[in-house]
This record gives sequence, C-alpha cells and structure tokens, in this order.
Amino acid sequence: MAANRFLDMPKYQFSCQVSPQYLPEQSAPDQGIYSFSYTVTVTNTGDVAAQLIARHWVISDANGHNEEVRGLGVVGQQPLLRPGESFQYSSGSRLRTASGTMHGSYFCVAEDGERFEAPISLFVLEAMNGSNPAGRVLH
Repeated sequence: MAANRFLDMPKYQFSCQVSPQYLPEQSAPDQGIYSFSYTVTVTNTGDVAAQLIARHWVISDANGHNEEVRGLGVVGQQPLLRPGESFQYSSGSRLRTASGTMHGSYFCVAEDGERFEAPISLFVLEAMNGSNPAGRVLH
C-alpha cells in the first residue's frame, strides 16, 4: 500500500501561492493608473531538485486588455529549490482599471534535465478604498 502512495507523489512539481495588494500611494485613479504589488511563494513539492528558469504572466484589466509578460527568472534570480524548499519574492503590476486578474506559469528544469511547467493560478487585483490585505484568489 505504501508503494502505491509513493507512485502518486509527483516527481516534478512546484506549487505557487500569491498574495496581491493594492498600492493606493503609487496609484493615480484619475489618470487611469492602479498599482499593485504581489508576493509569490514558490515551493518545490516534488521529489527532485529543480530550478525556476523563466516566467510567463497574463495580466488582464476590467476592459479586457491583456498583456503577456515573459522573461528569464524572477526579480533577477533563477532559484534552485530542493524538495521542500521555498523561494519568496515580491513584484508589481499596473492596470488601467480598478480591477483585473493575473495568472501564468514558471518554466522549470529539474537537476536530471526534465523540463516542466509550474502553473500560477488566476488571482484578482482589486483597488479598494483603504487596504486590501490579501486580495482574492480564484480556484
């Protein structure tokens, strides 16, 4: 029975948790500028060490304007995560509307050369009067 459970464990997997926040002090709603920060925690939930190589984001505002962002690493780094290790970073985005969404994926390469994608679930960016402590994550 224990052997079957081992077979179900993913060999190559990163999980991603995102916490967005509205930044009213960096926004100018009268000019159509809404600034947000987001903190991402990437955890290697697989059983092989792997490196985050590149990112791909899809950023959408409430008017249906979509922007795709691709690039190497995150915040200038390409972290190598052993099983169970996490890497956390913060970044930001601007929208033309008071709300929107982001989702994407990370391209990763395991130490044994296997390539895989780590999905980043859709999350909501929403400007609120006052603070937005955690934002909303859609599952």
